Amino acid sequence: MSQKKTANFGHLQSGRGGTSAEEVAARLREMIHSGELSAGDRLPPERDLAKLLGVSRPTLRAGIRSLSAVGILQSRQGAGTFVAAAEESPTLDSSPLRMLSALHGFTSDEMFEARLALEMSIAGLAARRATSEQMTQLAEEIAGMYASLDNPEQYLVHDMRFHQIVAAASGNRILTSLMNMVATILFEYRSKTVKRAKDLKESAEQHHNIYRALRDRDSDGAEQAMHDHLVETQRAQRLEVAGNGNGAAGKPTSK
Repeated sequence: MSQKKTANFGHLQSGRGGTSAEEVAARLREMIHSGELSAGDRLPPERDLAKLLGVSRPTLRAGIRSLSAVGILQSRQGAGTFVAAAEESPTLDSSPLRMLSALHGFTSDEMFEARLALEMSIAGLAARRATSEQMTQLAEEIAGMYASLDNPEQYLVHDMRFHQIVAAASGNRILTSLMNMVATILFEYRSKTVKRAKDLKESAEQHHNIYRALRDRDSDGAEQAMHDHLVETQRAQRLEVAGNGNGAAGKPTSK
């Protein structure tokens, strides 16, 4: 950990429903913003951090997974979980968007349109600007998707990382920041329904289509592949929500 400031992992205050993964993610975000956690800092081991925050290990894992999916944290096998370098993850705080969504009742269709506009533009730029290293990273995430078809939660992490890498490949840090801000909220909603996903293999194939267009430097093809994937994603999300039977169809959609 950085020596300039000691990180204070105090217990979270549980609400009536218990401490949530969102609260864990919010606490870690606050610590990064305040400077208690800095780029490159390693988080304490899972068991120790769960005890420090006063949460269960599954809750901690879910919170860390949401931040890893949007590039705020990075898990390195055998080394631990680290705060990503700022230049690797330009991300705006999603709290204002979440507050506006609650205040004004943003619909899932509005969130979808915003996402569609952002990610189609991003895909077109990425087709022209993606580096060989970024293409390799995208291929690795696709391989991870196919390897986790029977593990929807892990699949979702690879899915989110794929979209984050595409955003970074656009070379536009403003678009990347906006996409990551929206993605944080979308991940939280989708993580609650993804266990009911019906056909993740079809989703993986859609990501492969995006990858092929990027590899071929086909901007129009990349935009169309992204469009087709997101339209299908919205349909799949609605089916998952309907399967839950909780009437939450108005919630924003995710990957």
